[in-house]
Amino acid sequence: MASTDVQKENDGEKLTLSLQREKSWAQPYPLYLFQDFWCPGIHIQAVDLFQQHFKAKESDVVVASFPKSGTIWIKALAFAISKHQSFSSFENHPLLTSNPHELVPFLEFTFGGGDIQDQILHLDNMAEPRIFGTHTPFPSLPTSTKESNCKIIYICRDPFDNFVSAWTYFNKVKPLSLTAVTQEEAFEMYCNGVIDYGPWWSHMLGYWNESVARPNKVMFLKYEDLKENTSFHVKRIGGFLGCPFTEEEENNGVIESIIKLCSFEKMKDLEVNKSGVIGRGSIEKKNFFRKGEKGDWVNYFSPPMIEKLSKIVEEKLSGSGLTFKKKF
Repeated sequence: MASTDVQKENDGEKLTLSLQREKSWAQPYPLYLFQDFWCPGIHIQAVDLFQQHFKAKESDVVVASFPKSGTIWIKALAFAISKHQSFSSFENHPLLTSNPHELVPFLEFTFGGGDIQDQILHLDNMAEPRIFGTHTPFPSLPTSTKESNCKIIYICRDPFDNFVSAWTYFNKVKPLSLTAVTQEEAFEMYCNGVIDYGPWWSHMLGYWNESVARPNKVMFLKYEDLKENTSFHVKRIGGFLGCPFTEEEENNGVIESIIKLCSFEKMKDLEVNKSGVIGRGSIEKKNFFRKGEKGDWVNYFSPPMIEKLSKIVEEKLSGSGLTFKKKF
């Protein structure tokens, strides 16, 4: 096992030797420009491995997101919706005793350590439909994921709120030995697209364009729309995943029960999400829950910041059909 770990470490170093490098937002790892996106140094080898070895199944569900865009919420919803016929009661639902990141594991973490054959065998033996999460941009997904009939649900967030959520999060989970990244420094990096899995505009557009070209393959959601009319989008997701709600289920309040089960307030208050750690960086689960609001950016942005980011949003998304509410 030790020799395998050393070999993986060497392989990871080889991957990054010729890549452009930037510092991350108050994190102990650098960012590398890998396949046209800023890949965290701690994930780059795992991304390379899952591109090579992951084999999608037709029934798979991939929950994709740009970091800090409502990932944990859409994971919970996708899990509850896709398996809503498997649980007769919401009183003993897995989401009450497990964090959504545990029930919907990141592909980047699945291939992050251990023997590759054991990992492949574990994936092959998972109950179907298998549900995975990913922050990887669409062009860098494994070929089998892009070419199979597996479903992809993508969620993005208004860049203004996304920036605030990312900045507060990275400072919250940073090691004590590192200095917090200032709002000014983080904003400049965000405007340049330098953030984990960025640039954010190309990440959004990769999935957006695919959803336009193949709406039966990729469902594109905005965090703001999901907040505004959760019931409507829960029904949409059910239909998209091939597990629509029956009239009887709707009349019995199944949709409302799922919404309540997966609500920010409910999940934040669960003991399983208040304590313990998760992920390769051993992040405390409580740090995945901040406010769960839309529009909080107004408490952080100065007029010059609003003007600068508004221009970038307009320029980068121009002509794509993807838009966000104007800020002035």
